[in-house]
Amino acid sequence: MARLSDLIEDFIKSLIDEADKEYIEIQRNELANIFNCAPSQINYVLETRFNLSNGYIIESRRGGGGYIKIIKKPVSKDWASQLIDNIGDNITESRSRLYIDTLFEHNLITEREAAMMRAVLNEKILPVAQYEKPILRAILLKVMLAELSNH
Repeated sequence: MARLSDLIEDFIKSLIDEADKEYIEIQRNELANIFNCAPSQINYVLETRFNLSNGYIIESRRGGGGYIKIIKKPVSKDWASQLIDNIGDNITESRSRLYIDTLFEHNLITEREAAMMRAVLNEKILPVAQYEKPILRAILLKVMLAELSNH
């Protein structure tokens, strides 16, 4: 059985696919009612699956008429430049894999390039102390993304 997060993600993606524009507006509480879950579950899905690294921008307005606007942002080589700014000084292996998977899914890198990037950023092969690995991984990923942006 699919996890609730997967079901919510699929539902939101189908709404976006069916929309006649590049975004949808939904109410968090309404979505929580549809799935009979807490609004925090909706927040979790939005934060982990509909973020810039996955090609989405979230705008939120709170209050009585509040809504969440989910914008599907076309992923391009320019997008790689934006990711560089979002990475910060360190990054986990799993988050770096999300970036790489998104680049591959949008045909900005080949399967072979994705595999090589994952290999370079792998937790087990980084030749530094454990606390330095996220820092080195961020540096390496930024260099790869900068190279991608230049070509």
